[in-house]
This record gives sequence, C-alpha cells and structure tokens, in this order.
Amino acid sequence: MLTLDHVSKIFGKAAPAVDDVSFVAKAGVLGLIGHNGAGKTTLMQMIATLTKPSAGQIFFHDEDIVETPNAIRNCLGFLPQDFGVYPNLSALEFMQYFAALKGVKDPQRIRHLLELVNLHDQAHRSAAEFSGGMRRRLGIAQALLNDPEILVVDEPTAGLDPEERLRFRNLLAELGQEKLVIMSTHIVSDVEHIASQLAILRNGKLLAFATPEQLLEQARGRIWSASVDSATFAELSKTAQVLNAQRSIVEGVAQHQVRIAHPVQPCIGAELSEPSLEDALMAHGQVSSILPVSV
Repeated sequence: MLTLDHVSKIFGKAAPAVDDVSFVAKAGVLGLIGHNGAGKTTLMQMIATLTKPSAGQIFFHDEDIVETPNAIRNCLGFLPQDFGVYPNLSALEFMQYFAALKGVKDPQRIRHLLELVNLHDQAHRSAAEFSGGMRRRLGIAQALLNDPEILVVDEPTAGLDPEERLRFRNLLAELGQEKLVIMSTHIVSDVEHIASQLAILRNGKLLAFATPEQLLEQARGRIWSASVDSATFAELSKTAQVLNAQRSIVEGVAQHQVRIAHPVQPCIGAELSEPSLEDALMAHGQVSSILPVSV
C-alpha cells in the first residue's frame, strides 16, 4: 500500500508543481490523469524517490520513503517518459546490463520478460533500431527485472500507434492484477478500461481520487445531447460546458450536434445521455462537487 500525506513540491519561486496531494493507493492500476504540466511527472518522480517533496510524507508499507528511500527502491520498477537505449547494445545485452545493475542473476528471468513483452524474437537486434513501441516494451521489461511490487510508468503510450497502444494497455492491465501499477497519461482511453483507481490532477492539485464507477455515477443525469442551430450553439458555449461538437450542413443550414455538461437541461430539445469516462473527467469541475481525495 502506498500513502501520500499532504505532499507538495516547489521549484524555486514558481507556483507548486505538486500542491498538498494526499491519497492511498492499493494493488491495481492507478491512472494519473491531467493535462501537460498538471504535476503528474513530478509526483511520479517523488514516488520513485528521484526527487524529495518540499513538504509532506510518502509511505510504503508504513515506512517513510522520503527518509528511507531504500524501503521502496528494491521493490520498485520505473519507466520514465523519455526512455533511451544504448545504441551499441542488443535488446538482450541491454537487459543483461540492467540485470547486473539490479543484482538479478537469473538468465531465465531475462528470457521470460522478453517473451512477456513480445520481444524474444528480436533479442539479438540492436535496440537502437527499435520502433517507439518496441522501445517502450523493452523499457517495461527492464522495469520488471526485479519483480517489483510497484510499477511506475510515465506517459507510456505517447507516440505509439493504435496497435502498440492496445498491446501496452493489455500488458499493464495484466500486471495490475498482482502489483500496484501507477500510470500517468492525458489520454483517457489509455486507462478507461484498465484503471481501478483514478487521480485527477490540475495545476498540481488533486481534484479527485475515485474509481471510474464513482466518477461515472457523479456525471449521470448531467450529460446532455442536442442538435442546435448556430445561434443556440454560440449561447451554449457561454452558459454551459460544451464537451464535444460536430458541425454539419442540413438543407443549407448549419447544425451542431453537441454533448454538454450541465446540472439541468441546457436548452430546449436537449436529452440526457449516458456519460463516458472522458465526459465525466472533462466535466468534473463543472458538474459536480469535488470527490473526497481518499478512498
């Protein structure tokens, strides 16, 4: 179990990159959701003991990892957003190198992990020649070398094609059955079907910590669909939160198919819609009070 207790991080005189964040995370996939600059990477770096909080405490199995970072380092796997490979090493040599650094002496462990990430048939190929998706899979393999209890992955699907993204999500979902997998992303579909917990960050603050089901339940009864003309669309843009809009021309007249977040019917003809997780997250601050930040 991982516990963050009023954690903040300030760089110089700038506004806090992470501002008074508290939550308790258990085994499963925890999705850190937020725009670029929301504080996701800084928060993950503190969990991975790469930087210390300016304030607050982080506990792993009741041990303060700020004071004793080795309490988590030996059972932590980390894949940073910018994961590089050594150009002169094959995938197998790359894994052997990291195995030596982590004190892993079982060669079968390396073979097993390369098979797990579907790179066993590329083991002797230079890692520098790998595609972005293959490099990310190699990064996951090295992060799993020490069979960690916590796996921290920062924007793991950035730049991947749809097939690689799906493969990567499935792999993380499988790993989350036994471990705590903390995955940051600004793409909701990356965590929509695999996350057991979600933490929503905005400008360094934790807006919500909840299950996907809790977020969807809060959004029900507040998501609307409507077909409106241009004048009504312009008015809705001022008075409600428009989540999505598609413009079409019907008999020479512009029509807008819109999805709207609003506590009451926003316009004549609007009908309630079942929210998607993306709807719920986009509308969170607009349609509901802030959820408790611990579950």
